[in-house]
Amino acid sequence: MNWRNVSTLLLLAGTLFATPLQGADRIQTADLLVYGGTASGVMTAYSAAQEGLHVVLLEPGAHLGGMVTGGLSATDTGTFTVIGGYARDFYRKAAAHYGVHRLDRREDWLSEPHVGEAIFRDMLRDSGVKVYYHTRLRESRGVALENRTIVAITTSDGQQWRAKIFADCTYEGDLMAQSNVSYTWGRESSGEYGEDLAGVRSHTPQHQFAWPLSAYDEHHKLFPEIIPGPLAPAGSADKRVQAYNFRLILTDDPLNRLPFPRPEGYDRSRFVLLEHYLDGFEGHFHRPPTVDDFFLPTLIPNHKADFNNNGPISTDYIGHSWKYPEASYADREVIWRDHLLYTQSLIYFLSHDASVPASLRAELNRWGLPKDEYADTGHWPFQLYVREARRMVGEYVMRQSDLQTERTKPDSIGMGSYNSDSHNAERVAMPDGTVHNEGDIQVPVEPYEIPYRAITPKRSEVQNLLVPVCLSSTHVAFASIRMEPQYMIIGQASGIAAALAVGKHVPVQEISIPELQRKLHEHGAILHRSVEIPSRASTPSKP
Repeated sequence: MNWRNVSTLLLLAGTLFATPLQGADRIQTADLLVYGGTASGVMTAYSAAQEGLHVVLLEPGAHLGGMVTGGLSATDTGTFTVIGGYARDFYRKAAAHYGVHRLDRREDWLSEPHVGEAIFRDMLRDSGVKVYYHTRLRESRGVALENRTIVAITTSDGQQWRAKIFADCTYEGDLMAQSNVSYTWGRESSGEYGEDLAGVRSHTPQHQFAWPLSAYDEHHKLFPEIIPGPLAPAGSADKRVQAYNFRLILTDDPLNRLPFPRPEGYDRSRFVLLEHYLDGFEGHFHRPPTVDDFFLPTLIPNHKADFNNNGPISTDYIGHSWKYPEASYADREVIWRDHLLYTQSLIYFLSHDASVPASLRAELNRWGLPKDEYADTGHWPFQLYVREARRMVGEYVMRQSDLQTERTKPDSIGMGSYNSDSHNAERVAMPDGTVHNEGDIQVPVEPYEIPYRAITPKRSEVQNLLVPVCLSSTHVAFASIRMEPQYMIIGQASGIAAALAVGKHVPVQEISIPELQRKLHEHGAILHRSVEIPSRASTPSKP
């Protein structure tokens, strides 16, 4: 199925599931308006509704859950015991679906996409949150501000939505950006915040070419997917964004498996570099290549697996995410389609092209697209993994030291623990003529506390906006905070914070932190590191 047909199906789905608004209903009101049905958006809305607020959630697409249900089933847990509250409740419900009543092994945290989305839908329905699908913020002049307060937003259909508090829970931060909030994207220099992991990376051994491989063909023309050098100085800032990809859900169940189709627009020439890499693989490693050399499959229930990026050439579409954070809606759709075509073409090349070793083709073709997932998007995940886009510059900017040496915060709203993990940002031709992937960060961290100040704008800018996803952080700190359990944890805190702001008639920057923390504790959130934390669960590389 091509993307045009998928888009048509999604539009049709919108006419079936979106609530019609006519006449006097052209102005809608709520206590809290949540923009974005990501996992963080669901938790923000649910948490606020549990506190008694009238909550409306607007989702630009057709699904709930973002990456949690959009292909990332191999949950990035880090230390299990710092994931508490409603996030833990979600994973407990998912495990119970399979008859598992514990969360003490990594496999207990893994579930199928449709199972997770059903849980999210039930949570919002049971808490009384009104969800509107296919409802997107108007691309320009979509936010009305008065005296540092968002009065209303307008969606693409002309509908106006008024609320006391707004929460931008999208991966892109469009509502935040239109609210005149300070933000950035790309990579800071190492000197800006004193981060030795910041900026351009000179040496990154992971997901790197293991031997010198030419960046040029016999006519000294760059192979596709390589940019000319030179590499910028180590530690320098830029506006390049780590690679996006589609996290694939595949199955090896013959009764549920669909073969990989040849995508419309397939062009094998874009994989000439991969062909050269395969030519030299066995000579370097002294064995034939396997699926694990190109993907990171994690088994999930019912004969399925989450296939992630792995190795120097994989599902990460390196260098094609740079324009996404500030792109128009139309340009983002082009980027989205291009990523999907790349992914479909890569899978087709590795599973069908005669230049690929027969053993690798056979191994990959034991897998296929699942009939029972993503029926409305041709069985490919509906969500592009936007690992990082805009980042707010708010009341407090989280940085590398907050993950490594200054890990406690007086206004903690939850904890993170996953590696500092950022994907390659560029594939460059080096002065010696070889190809080099640049940008990778993989540095372990100990559990650290996330401050409430990181999700609030500067009080001089906007006083009734919360930003749980595109929160205030450097690129380096965001490399760890960006994991979905943390987004859910922060969402729970955002919902309660919204309720406190509404109840006390105060800006979100002025709510009572002790009261917020007390309520979070009552609902099972974990805000501070205990004296003893059980041993860290094994963490897969590269989410």
